[in-house]
Amino acid sequence: MRKRLKLAGVMAVLTLLLAPAPAIARQQQSPPVTVPALTDWTPESGSYVYRTGARLVADGADERWVADTLADDLRAAGHGRVPVVRDGARTGDIVIDVEPSRTALGAEGYELHAGRRLSVTGATETGVFYGTRTLLQLLAQGDRVPAGRTVDVPRYKERGVGVCACYVHISLPWLENLVREMAYHKLDQLLLELKVKSDTHPEANTWGYYTKDEIRRLVALGKRYHVEIIPEINSPGHMDPWIENRPDLQLTDSDGANQPSRLDITQPAAFAYYTSLIDEYAQVFTSTSWHMGADEYMLGSDFAKYPQILRYAQDRYGANATPQDAFIDFVNRVHAYAAAKGKKLRIWNDGLTGANTVPVAAGTTVEHWLNVATKPSRLQAQGYPLMNAAYSLYLVRGGFHSDTKGLYEQSWDPRDFEGEKLASADGVTGAKISLWPDNGRGETENEVSGELWPALRHIAQATWGDPHPDATYAAFTARGTAVGHAPGWRDLTRVPVPDGTYTFTATGRTLDAEVRRTTDGYASLRTRDGCLEVRGGKLTLNVPLQPGVEATWQSCDPANTLQRWQLVPAADGYRLINVITQMALSVTDEGRLVQYPTDQHPPAVWHLTAH
Repeated sequence: MRKRLKLAGVMAVLTLLLAPAPAIARQQQSPPVTVPALTDWTPESGSYVYRTGARLVADGADERWVADTLADDLRAAGHGRVPVVRDGARTGDIVIDVEPSRTALGAEGYELHAGRRLSVTGATETGVFYGTRTLLQLLAQGDRVPAGRTVDVPRYKERGVGVCACYVHISLPWLENLVREMAYHKLDQLLLELKVKSDTHPEANTWGYYTKDEIRRLVALGKRYHVEIIPEINSPGHMDPWIENRPDLQLTDSDGANQPSRLDITQPAAFAYYTSLIDEYAQVFTSTSWHMGADEYMLGSDFAKYPQILRYAQDRYGANATPQDAFIDFVNRVHAYAAAKGKKLRIWNDGLTGANTVPVAAGTTVEHWLNVATKPSRLQAQGYPLMNAAYSLYLVRGGFHSDTKGLYEQSWDPRDFEGEKLASADGVTGAKISLWPDNGRGETENEVSGELWPALRHIAQATWGDPHPDATYAAFTARGTAVGHAPGWRDLTRVPVPDGTYTFTATGRTLDAEVRRTTDGYASLRTRDGCLEVRGGKLTLNVPLQPGVEATWQSCDPANTLQRWQLVPAADGYRLINVITQMALSVTDEGRLVQYPTDQHPPAVWHLTAH
């Protein structure tokens, strides 16, 4: 009898063990939802519960730096004020711990353990910081985190976004949102091709530049959120933003015509000019890299039109030299100059046509965006650090948009270059998406954001972990919905006044206009004479970027982005900023409405009275 009871007991236990697990238990086996997805998760029983009274325990200086940032982000995300303490941890606390001995975690990996309390451990401050981003994403979905442990280490070192504000001006709040979103998704590199207002070369200060104080503010935000901001001044091509008023530095063709977009690489003065810009940028950018572009120097032309370049190359490298050698010579001289200043050089790949006899200096990072004769595998074999900046990852303002869904379904990863997929990731530093303003008035910043966020989350996933963590793209995008936006992210689509008719009053001018919210979160101003629009003056990328251009009433066109305005709160009123030119309306002594950068001319402050 006892034997039968014993056998029956064994069978009962086996039945329990072999029975299908309840749905809740099965769900707990899966990693919590994050972007990038966690690939290593060991579940435990119970959960960590974030409650009032939780503390951030951080003993050392590195830990406190991360904890202070986390405390601010928790408050911004609506989780209340959390003190940072050095005391021993208790139930409900969050422990921040930097342990240099945890070398297996690398420079950016971390371990997160959720139980009665939650701990984030890394070998470096950066690793711990990324662990806190995971924590914020988990808390964005509720105050209860399933108990368990993860070790999370990135696959690639460089995980980035490139933004070309290289003719148009992109607003600082938009760039600040981008930095926060990048950090939230563990992206660590932001390339900015832009113009900083120059003290050394005031003749180059055509709009849309950034002031040095604006850049310092952005760089400080990047430093806090572990996003390295790398500056680029494209050269020796695409130099017109800098040398359009310097004909002495422009390349001259065989017909004697100056080329405002091409720097004359045969002139010592041209090299001195360019390196002086590197020095001036170093006043505000703290990155250890410098991007010189080096793309499309002969776009729309060829070296045969400039015989002085061949003469220069032959004088320097002998009778068998090619014009391309002069181009590589310029790249290598910039490389040497940057290296002497403690900076590593980065270039685009399309200038590497293989027509040169002089090699590119070792250590130059090549960002590969275009399929040309020199393939990624050759660059890899030659030992150049290689970043994937494929054109398939581009978001062109008013033009080509990356097919993020298609890339995800193909399990795209950073080995998938334009024209070639590499068998090995050796030497591949990572990948980035790129935002280009080829048609400046084609889309507004808010419209670009709608395309950007899915692409940003995809590149974060593909560079950090498994490029295809979910069976469908819809399931992957649901991750983005679950984690939401970064703490501190600002909704730039909010119009601060309701639709309606208002009297706008500023010093020297009064006007009546109807405010209507546009589909992308801006406003149009309408009267019986039409909609307020900036037009005239010199056009750059189809945009009237000349300061002093007048705003007038034109026929209303919902598709015309030059008729869209931001109402930016200022001194109990509002500034009117054109969303494409990013200049504010001022009022002349004659009462005309004209646009100027805010650092050139005081913008009008408009006081609104509703009808």
